[in-house]
Amino acid sequence: MISYNRLWHKLVDLKMNKSELREAAGISTSTLAKLGKNEIVSLEVLEKICESLGCDLGDIASFLDEDGN
Repeated sequence: MISYNRLWHKLVDLKMNKSELREAAGISTSTLAKLGKNEIVSLEVLEKICESLGCDLGDIASFLDEDGN
């Protein structure tokens, strides 16, 4: 399972909201909704987010085991 909690923490650190992220990364509202539900999105989307935030994939996503840890 994947978790995007690191992304949301990064946005708080950057004082950026989800709409600003969506515009900066050029992603759709449905993709943003998938991220909010920890659903799978394409690597291309994650790359756009990393480029717009100036970070690496590990800064915005993490993999969890079946127990959620």
